[in-house]
Amino acid sequence: MSGNAAEQFNIHEAKTHLSRIIERVEHGEEIVISRAGHPVAKVVPLVRRVDRTGRGSLRGQLTLQGDWDSEETNSGIARDFGMLP
Repeated sequence: MSGNAAEQFNIHEAKTHLSRIIERVEHGEEIVISRAGHPVAKVVPLVRRVDRTGRGSLRGQLTLQGDWDSEETNSGIARDFGMLP
């Protein structure tokens, strides 16, 4: 692949080499799928919004204020969600 041009595969090639195409996309490449020489689809890397490993992945990164569970804070949250007048 040269420059910004995405490599193009016809549908038969794409079906035959799907695993390799996906591997290339995982490494940042964009692949175009064509039918009868006309591009019809592009396979691009999925942009992950957050790369977390699971539960507890933010451990040690959050700091809670001493009043985080106070009556005033809880009432404010309840009001924001329409649970209190």
